[in-house]
Amino acid sequence: MVLTAPTALWVVPVSDLAGVARHVLDVARTGIPGWRLVFLTPPGDLPARLREAGAAVLERPFGPDHGLRASSASLRQVVRTLRPAVVHSHLAYADVVVALAAGRRARLVTTEHGIARDDAVYHHSPARTRAMAAVHTARLRRFDAAIAVSRATADAMVGKWRPRVPPTVIPNGIDAVPTDAPRPGLRVLSLARLAPEKRLPALLDAFAVLRRAHPDARLTLAGTGPEEAALRRQVDRLGLGDAVVVPGFVDPLQAMAEHDVLAMLSVWENCSYALLDAAAHGMGVVASEVGGNPEILPPTSLVAADDARAVAAALADQGLDVATRPSLRDWPTVADMCARIAATYASTGAG
Repeated sequence: MVLTAPTALWVVPVSDLAGVARHVLDVARTGIPGWRLVFLTPPGDLPARLREAGAAVLERPFGPDHGLRASSASLRQVVRTLRPAVVHSHLAYADVVVALAAGRRARLVTTEHGIARDDAVYHHSPARTRAMAAVHTARLRRFDAAIAVSRATADAMVGKWRPRVPPTVIPNGIDAVPTDAPRPGLRVLSLARLAPEKRLPALLDAFAVLRRAHPDARLTLAGTGPEEAALRRQVDRLGLGDAVVVPGFVDPLQAMAEHDVLAMLSVWENCSYALLDAAAHGMGVVASEVGGNPEILPPTSLVAADDARAVAAALADQGLDVATRPSLRDWPTVADMCARIAATYASTGAG
């Protein structure tokens, strides 16, 4: 007799290819051992890419753009039809809808990708901070398991939301990639939204210090966002117009191949794919000592973002001394990550 694998419904409330999409696509391509995966998403680029990967996808009115009523109706209909053993949600909106509308039959699992220790990173109003903390505390009481992508993420979840089940830490997996031998150089790359929490003005200040010692250094601020005009003014004010480019969106892996050091001075990161990809490709990495960054990077890559001289020195070291660059020799692969997700499902009694 052939036994049918139980179904895990992955609920993703966005359809673009930023953020959580990388995680979703990696899991879709690799699979979770012992499970049939179905993905519920709104229409857009992500479901198209999932289908290219051979995944089962249901496009429905779901997510913030469709509203709570339509999202809840879509989820209820899919759960009634599929009868999944696990409903696994990603991002806060999907978590709330699942807590409200998934019913009692399936085990509920969430992965937390984007919490910060400092609430001001995401919420600029104390009242909104308190309201969202209450929402997250309430919805986590409905979940049978919670996955955190770093130990820092798990600690923040416990401190803020007090989940009834301790979070399981499963870092984002990454596979080894073939690369040429690392070469020294001072072509610096930032891959980040041009937003205050990324602390790009601090990076420009540090780059100005670096350039005084190394006139051949170059910086690319790739990305879009509300701080673009202010950053361009800062570039002009610092006299860096011949050394800094702000090209907008770029292909991340192609950009990494054309640069030597990735710089990321964010206020908070959980388990950054940009840092993982840079290390996997043999780049130097300079990042703020916050969140999950110390779980990925050695001390030689970590800096205080507001110390321009220290950041400049780290950029120079990571660019010119390839022996100081980070390694992912013991980091989990995508298959390792998927196996640990399967073990988490099993821990809930699902299957």
